[in-house]
Parts: sequence; structure tokens; C-alpha cells
Amino acid sequence: MPASLAAVKHKIDSTKSTRQITSAMQMVSTAKLNQIQHHTQTYEVYAEKVKQMLSDLVKSHSATSAASQDDVYAALFKKRAVKKTGVLVITSDRGLVGSYNSNIIKQTLDLMAKHNLDKDNTVFLTVGKTGTEFFKKRGMNVVYEYSGVSDVPTYREVHSIVKTAVQMYSDQVFDEMYMVYSHYVNRITSNVITHDVLPITEKSLLDDGSEVQENTELNNSDVSTAHVSAEYEFEPSDTEIISALVAQYAESLIYGAILDAKTSEHSSSANAMRSATDNADDIISTLELQYNRARQAAITTEITEITGGMTAQE
Repeated sequence: MPASLAAVKHKIDSTKSTRQITSAMQMVSTAKLNQIQHHTQTYEVYAEKVKQMLSDLVKSHSATSAASQDDVYAALFKKRAVKKTGVLVITSDRGLVGSYNSNIIKQTLDLMAKHNLDKDNTVFLTVGKTGTEFFKKRGMNVVYEYSGVSDVPTYREVHSIVKTAVQMYSDQVFDEMYMVYSHYVNRITSNVITHDVLPITEKSLLDDGSEVQENTELNNSDVSTAHVSAEYEFEPSDTEIISALVAQYAESLIYGAILDAKTSEHSSSANAMRSATDNADDIISTLELQYNRARQAAITTEITEITGGMTAQE
């Protein structure tokens, strides 16, 4: 076999091997996506109920003025002069997820430009090796990092992330906190969103027009969007209950974002591997056509040479 044909044949074989790998990885990512989706959907119901209850209490009892300045409620609601801004960035630990990480990092840089944030007035909390390495290489102040989030993270697993973020705000490591992560819309689409988490504002509680809420409403368009406020009787006191509930709400936002981001990561991985598999199929088709043409040309050349030799002998 001529050297050129052997080279093309080797490329075909190696591309077929790559296609088998990407196809298997696509199936694995799809299985992980199916596994986490149910978990995420049920948690979203819980998080929405916590928000709804806290929203009712804020509207009914004006709790911001009722709570003492020392309790958890006041600490998370009180707006103070911003000396440091905390940014919680959720990325993946590995590659092979398409533009998932690059879109999140771009959105974070846009956030920094919009609010005039730099390494002197910003601290980063990073979930995922990609974001950690990116910001460390650029000299940013990464005060907390976490990697190795499982495929279907439980609250117990990421409890340290959630508690640390809330505690750092209470300890005034930063005076406000944003989250940047990829929100899962469907198996084809994910949107990177920026969420201002702390301090909690009455506007964020009472506003049902967030991007995540809009998508939830679209998926449940047959359900009435009218909301009836509930009346509550408190035992032992409204202040103690609200203080516990607001901390629970802040933690639910962070854990919910991690779940959402992980769902989006699995979806992005499945899409990237499907694209890689399709590209491999296209390359194999092109190479096989090239191989067949080269083989045909080689056979034609051999026949011509044989015919020419026979003619010369005559």
C-alpha cells in the first residue's frame, strides 16, 4: 500500500476511535443529566416555597424594622457601605464542556467592568478548578475555593460552601455578593446569569420577574400565576422564625445555583460530545472518500503501467 494511502487509512482508524470515545462520553453525560434533573426540579419547588413564605412575612410584618440589629435577619438584610465585593463563580472542574466555562468567565469579567471591580476591591469564591485557576493566574484575591463537586451534589456535600459564603458576609469579609453561574433552560440552551445574593433586599424577594422565575412560568403556563398571601401565627416569635428563615433562604439560593450550574454542565458536556461525534462522522466520510479516490487512482496507475509494459514487449 502506498505511503499516502497508509496515512489516510491511519487517520480513518484514529478518528473512528475518537468517535467511539466521544459517543460514549455523550451517553454518560446524558445519563448524568437525566439523574440530576429530577433532583434539581424538586429542590426548586422547595426553594420557591421558602422564598414565597419569606416574601409573605416581609409584606405582612415589615420585619426589617422589627428585627433587632444583632439577629441573622438584620445581618443579611442590612445594606452597608461597600468596601469589598464578593463574587461567587461556579465553573466546572474539567474541560470538554464546550463554551460552558468561557461564557461564565466572560460574564464575570463583564460584571467587573460594569461595577468597576478589580483585584483591590473584589474577593472571589470559586467553585470549580477552571474558575479558580483563571482568577488566580490573573492575580485576583481568591479567598475560598472548592473543587470536586459530585455529579449530583447534595446539600450535605456543599454545606461548607453555602455556610462559608454566608459567614464571610456576616464577618464583613465582603459587603455585597454576586453569583455568576450557568442556568439550565433545556437540553439545548443554557444562559449565564448574574444574581445579587447578599444583602437580601425586599425588592429581590417581592420581584417575581427574575430570569429563572420566567422560565419556570413558561414551563407551567397552564397554572394560574395569581398568588394569594398567607396569614401566619408565630410561635415562639416572628423575629426568631424570620431570622431562621432568612438564613435558610440565603443558603437555598447558593445551593440552588450549584445544582442548576451542575445541570447545565452535564447538558453542555452532552452537547459538546454530540458535536464532536458529528464532526468525527464528517471527517471519516471525507477521509474515506479521499482514500477511495487515492486507491482508485493507484489501481488505475498500476493498470496503465501493466498495459504499457505489455505494449512495449509487443
